[in-house]
Amino acid sequence: MSRPLVWFAACLGLAHPALAQWPDPSSWLPLERRFESTGGGGWMIDGYDPVLAGGRCRTNFLALGPGGERVANIVEWEAVAIPGGILCRDGRWRGQDGQGAGTTPLQVFLRADGARFRSP
Repeated sequence: MSRPLVWFAACLGLAHPALAQWPDPSSWLPLERRFESTGGGGWMIDGYDPVLAGGRCRTNFLALGPGGERVANIVEWEAVAIPGGILCRDGRWRGQDGQGAGTTPLQVFLRADGARFRSP
């Protein structure tokens, strides 16, 4: 094997574990503005429009209950640059009225071309 190929193979071997720590969003579904809540219970999420702002991902949204409830919320995630865009992970939500707070397992990928995807 020539020297450049040995060097290239060694670099791939070193890079592989680093890349493995990030999810591969290429198989994720497009993020819709309205979808079923990850918390279940018949709740829907509406108006989800995450953007990168101040080094974090964030969006305001409505949680729509099965009985007609409408709860205004905010969610913020840690923003991490990964190949092809920004991974929004470790999300925390809170009610805009100060009532209620929690975490979300949902991750969002903001692709460099503006397309947005959600974790399965």
